[in-house]
Amino acid sequence: MILRYPYFLLLIPLVLTLAAAARGMKGGRLAALKLSVSLPAHETARTRLFRYFPFWARVAVLLLLAFALARPQKVEKGGLPPTEGIDIMLCLDTSYSMAAIDFNPYNRLDAAKTAAAEFIHRRANDRIGMVIFGGVALLSCPLTLDYQSLLELLDSAFINMTKADGTAIGDALITSVNHLKNSKAKSKIIILLTDGRSNVGIITDPVIAAKTASAYDIKIYTIGTATKGAARVPTGDPAQPYMVINDDLDEAALMEIAGLTGGEFYRAGNFLELQKIYEKIDALEKTKFEAKTTVNHTDLYLFFLLPALALAALIFLLEKSYLRTIP
Repeated sequence: MILRYPYFLLLIPLVLTLAAAARGMKGGRLAALKLSVSLPAHETARTRLFRYFPFWARVAVLLLLAFALARPQKVEKGGLPPTEGIDIMLCLDTSYSMAAIDFNPYNRLDAAKTAAAEFIHRRANDRIGMVIFGGVALLSCPLTLDYQSLLELLDSAFINMTKADGTAIGDALITSVNHLKNSKAKSKIIILLTDGRSNVGIITDPVIAAKTASAYDIKIYTIGTATKGAARVPTGDPAQPYMVINDDLDEAALMEIAGLTGGEFYRAGNFLELQKIYEKIDALEKTKFEAKTTVNHTDLYLFFLLPALALAALIFLLEKSYLRTIP
């Protein structure tokens, strides 16, 4: 709390000094205090009220008015987000091969979700959305500043979520482009994470989707999440708990997709590498803006003025009724 006109508080010692002087004067009373000469030796409650209340109530009114005149205010400061930020679409592969357990202690999908969540936590004032894909591409979350909801949707992603076999990278990119192309953000990016190659979908050649993204000034960062060589995938069958899949990451296509749009291609062979990749992208795509703050002032003088008026009214009513003296 601040005081807009603090010099009015100088009235407080003045009022208290005058009040003390008035009470200390021999026989001194305020004009409103007129006690009968024939007061009984043993004062009644009414007599004590009559003797002290009007005087000290007036003093309290003056003190409250001094605080009201000082104009106390509550100050609230807040930050303003940038008028233009970065719009980001996370494009997450949930195909069956993402269950491979070569990202100790995670499988590929859990590693991707954990690293993506850390990336989201580092962002501020940027809208982020998410597309998940397997054999088809689905919008999981539109562009939003509600990171908590986005994180909950990310956490709920699971293997073969689209219920369609295959890896539709081209469709996933086009779906992401469709949700970014009309954005007025100063920068638009797609972060594509996959462990395979495009083999199904309406747009089987993801390079076509990359060219479309480039036409809308959308940058694509591609992340390959697969160790080189064979990897094990749990089957859920006690007789044969694991099956082995071969490395099928299409590095050439992912490099071309990133290169066409001004992005970068990265390959992660373990969880630590994946974390560092997201950190690099986070550092490359930072919104630079001057910090702005808003300051709101809320007047609080009514908290002093209203009690002062109420007390003054009470004094008036009491002196015209209960404390009224008859000459």
